[in-house]
Amino acid sequence: MNEKLLAVGRERGSLLIMPGLSPILGSTIEEARHKERELLDLIDPQEAVMMLSGILQTDLSGYPADDPLPDISDLVEASNGMKSRVQLIMDLAREEQLSIAELGRRLLGARGHMQFVGTPEQLADLMEEWFNGYGCDGFNIMPPVLPGDLDDFVEHVVPELQRRGLFREEYEGMTLREHLGLSEPTVLVSHIQQVHG
Repeated sequence: MNEKLLAVGRERGSLLIMPGLSPILGSTIEEARHKERELLDLIDPQEAVMMLSGILQTDLSGYPADDPLPDISDLVEASNGMKSRVQLIMDLAREEQLSIAELGRRLLGARGHMQFVGTPEQLADLMEEWFNGYGCDGFNIMPPVLPGDLDDFVEHVVPELQRRGLFREEYEGMTLREHLGLSEPTVLVSHIQQVHG
């Protein structure tokens, strides 16, 4: 990755990986799972099938929504850029034995990103493991319901991450770029100067 950055005039380490994470939190795992079920029940099965059809780029409306995902392994090879996402979706369906509607609901609820269901401490464990294992540089938190789920994350997960030394206690800059420790890319600055020069 760093070699590609250098080839286009960017600094080594100037690209951060921040996967989307949609947390459903509860004080116990049972409470979190109950919240997840309530949220998933709000999603119309036909909407879920339509959304899944769009992601997989194949019409699933002819299949019973309560049936398992049909074998569409050739879609992975035919896909133009979504190969890893399609494979992850198919793996999820098989591993958890999800019906077409259940899979669509799951993906729609998390907007296609990683969904976490559990306690704040368990979420902090996962985030710490990914961060310390160099799986990512941070996370794009995507709460299912605003503002409540964002409040839960801020009130219960952030303090735990701070206690572990994984989340700042004060901001040093004024912009997102400064908060992330990124400098202005020289390629962008020179391009802007040429355009507005």
